[in-house]
Formats: sequence, structure tokens, C-alpha cells
Amino acid sequence: MNKLKKNLIVAAVLVAGFAAALGSYLLLKPDDRGSGGGLDVQAATDAMPVRDNSHRLTTPEKSELTIVEFLDFECEGCGAMYPIVEKLREEYGDRVTFVARYFPMPGHRNGELAARTAEAAARQGRFEDMYNKLFTTQKEWGESQEWKQDVFRGYAKELGLNMDEFDAALADPEVAGRVQEDQRDGVGLGVQGTPTFFVDGEMIAVPGSYEQFKALIDDRLSD
Repeated sequence: MNKLKKNLIVAAVLVAGFAAALGSYLLLKPDDRGSGGGLDVQAATDAMPVRDNSHRLTTPEKSELTIVEFLDFECEGCGAMYPIVEKLREEYGDRVTFVARYFPMPGHRNGELAARTAEAAARQGRFEDMYNKLFTTQKEWGESQEWKQDVFRGYAKELGLNMDEFDAALADPEVAGRVQEDQRDGVGLGVQGTPTFFVDGEMIAVPGSYEQFKALIDDRLSD
């Protein structure tokens, strides 16, 4: 191996190591995205996949299975899984509890703001409506370096929310803290990216298709 090639390999290893370290740092210490300060997302000591105040998208009378998604509304992968989850909800909503939990990634300019937007809507009993709105419009606002608060306020108006209450909630530290609680659970459970799914408390590999996810659910329900 000549000296130049050896130096290039060493440099590549160093760069890869730095990138991995930086990625971990960004996950644990998100920067200020214009939301009034970065989030402290150190791992929860009692991390749980689902809590009493978690947002349930289905509430079957007799739940046979619980599927939890840690998601980022700006994440393209989450956007791709959204119609799959919706189809599964329609098919299994009377047997399976589907839960959505916030995990905005620091690389997304509006991910944390979108989570607070959904939580502000939840304060008026409209979480699911805003959840659907953010995902169905993701291509219109996602992956932008511009601050999208006005866009999200527009969604709130379209949903008929009380705007004074919405604006107050969006700026409320307790709403930001609610998002942070989900993130802390996620970090404590080993979540490193989105989407991440847990089935009855067990983290699973993200299914590559509706058919794969359906087969997994059918297998668990048949046990």
C-alpha cells in the first residue's frame, strides 16, 4: 500500500468517525431552530414506549396489540409511512391501538415547530386533524430552511381552531416540554432516527411495505 493511499484511508476513517460523533451530538443536543431554545433530550431514566398521555390514533374497546411510532412530521420516511399507517389503522383500528409520539430530528428546520403545532392543536382536542394535515401537506413545507410558523397557523385556521388559544399554546413552554417528554422516552429506548416503531414495547425494523407491516400485525394477532 503506497503512502498516499494509506493517508487517504486514514483520513476517510477520521471523517467517518467525526461524522458519527457529530450525528450523536446533534441528536442529543439539538440546536436553536428559532423555537426559543434547543431541546434538552437526555434519555428518560424510566423510558416507556407509551404513556397515559400519549396520543392514540385508535382506541379499540379491546386492544389486542399496541403499535407506537416515534415520528418527525418533516421526515420524508415518516411521510412515506403515513399512508401505510393510515391503511392499517382503517383495517385494524378495532383491534390495534396505534400511537403517535413526537421525535423531531435536529436536522429539520421545522420539525420541532411542527410537533408543537400538533400539540397546540391537541390542546383543543384536534391532534389527529393536525397530524393528518401536517403529513398530507409535507411536500409543501418540508425540507425548507424557511421558518414555517405562518404556514402552520394557516393550517390551524383551516381547521377552525381558536387562534388566540393556538398561538398561546404554541408559545407555551409546557407544550415544548410535552414534545421533549416524547423525545426523552425515545432516546431512552434507543431511538436514533425516524420513523421508529415499537410493537407491544419491542422495537422493530421499519417494514418496507404495507404488505410486510400487515403480515407482521397478522402474525402478532394470531399468537
